[in-house]
Amino acid sequence: MTRTPITVTHNPAASRFEAQVQGHLALCEYRLRDGVVTFTHTEVPAALEGQGIAGALVAAALAWCRAQGFRAQPLCSYVAQYMKRHPETLDLMAA
Repeated sequence: MTRTPITVTHNPAASRFEAQVQGHLALCEYRLRDGVVTFTHTEVPAALEGQGIAGALVAAALAWCRAQGFRAQPLCSYVAQYMKRHPETLDLMAA
């Protein structure tokens, strides 16, 4: 099986990271306040599950946090699990 390339874009007007894959929209939503990015929801359409799309969205979102000097607060369970599986991101965790 060949994986579809995943291109993640930041849509700051909608406060989310997005990926258009095979005509479907996957997203990772956030709220930014006082230098803390609160991740509220990650969604990948059922037809696209298991292709690494959610991981690519969260990786891009956390890379943006790091580049901007923001902290991350994962209310979204997927983002919280991602950070646990990738300990190199734990330094971004808001107190």
